[in-house]
Amino acid sequence: MSEPRLLQGACHCGKVRFEFRTTMSPAEFTPRACDCSFCLKHGASYLSDPDGSVSIQAKGSDAIGEYRQGSGGARFLVCRCCGVLVAVLFDGDAGSYGAVNSRCMEDGVVFGALQVVSPRKLSGEEKRRRWAKLWTPGVKLQVSVE
Repeated sequence: MSEPRLLQGACHCGKVRFEFRTTMSPAEFTPRACDCSFCLKHGASYLSDPDGSVSIQAKGSDAIGEYRQGSGGARFLVCRCCGVLVAVLFDGDAGSYGAVNSRCMEDGVVFGALQVVSPRKLSGEEKRRRWAKLWTPGVKLQVSVE
């Protein structure tokens, strides 16, 4: 197994930041571009690693807004200040799983080609099984008081 890499990202204003640790190189990722209307309008494409970790930090208790659509199983995390979609979470039996928006990465990280996915074609249960298999487990969400 490779040495873990730390990739960092944030929304436009910096109130919502994340750290994504992975054993994969950026070139090994094919960010998943969901074809639902919400993700399309945000231009989101997601990264996750079942063997990685994600930590999300928000500056202020009102920094993160959550949006649910479709089956309602996924929580889209949006910065309430600048409106950027930073990550998506799903709460499963074993805790929170998540994927970060590759468009929020810092330092000019280059990934493989986008892969279009269509979770809207899956039932709610099929989505949860897929997310538990592909997304990063044990996501930590920390909110600081400003």
